[in-house]
Amino acid sequence: MTWWQALIAAGAIPAAYAPPLSGGSTRDEVEGGERADLVEGNELQTHPIPEPRIPHPVSFLNGMQRWSVVAYDGVAQIVNAYVAAAVCRRDDRGVLHATLERTRAFAIAPLDRVSPTLRPLLEQAAPDIEPIDGELVGQPARYLEQVESTVRRARTHLERELAEAATAALGPAEWLVLDGLLSRSPAVARHPRALGVIKSHGAQFLEGRGLERALTLPAGYRTSVFAVRGGIPAPRCTRGTCGCGRGKGTTCNMDCCGWKRAPIARPSRARPR
Repeated sequence: MTWWQALIAAGAIPAAYAPPLSGGSTRDEVEGGERADLVEGNELQTHPIPEPRIPHPVSFLNGMQRWSVVAYDGVAQIVNAYVAAAVCRRDDRGVLHATLERTRAFAIAPLDRVSPTLRPLLEQAAPDIEPIDGELVGQPARYLEQVESTVRRARTHLERELAEAATAALGPAEWLVLDGLLSRSPAVARHPRALGVIKSHGAQFLEGRGLERALTLPAGYRTSVFAVRGGIPAPRCTRGTCGCGRGKGTTCNMDCCGWKRAPIARPSRARPR
């Protein structure tokens, strides 16, 4: 019997209708609405990317999340959540092998709004509980946004821990490519062979002809380097590591390295930030 089945057996109401299951595609890397200033040139252009860009061996880090409402205590929605992250290393034959991985399965509940009957049972049956503020319980849409944010933070924490462990173990010729921002961890962001990649165009910082060029970027090309206003200052790069051709002292790393200053690169499906 799962912990939520035990709650239901004790009087909680099963979730006859639950909001759609939240999958691992929800990301939090970039906020839209900010504008960008060009760092390279006077107009956003497209530039070919030399091949190969990243030498072997290379490791990849990604995470996932899912959650769903499983029971109700009155109007209080009780959630079952799961997050996971892994680092996979590509061998000489191109096959990926997991080298680091972490998972967390937990309950999310507004403990201050759970009834005196069910709260002791929940705390006993659920091995891991993430408390959530019960102030928004009566506003389901906002409450579920708070749940989503809680799950996202848990996933981000796992990814940051794995990224720090992976970069600390990288050999002198090894690279780490991770899905998301490097800027969550200063140690990872400063590593010379770590790249952060964001794989959609959900947030836009360009307009007019520049936006058109970014959205129609052909494979094997990147945009000019640009800086998002209000973004975090980018680390310095050396010629040959970022592909921008500007050399040491420039304020970019290819694919943004997770910072809000970089070109867009079509090969990684990175988006402007």
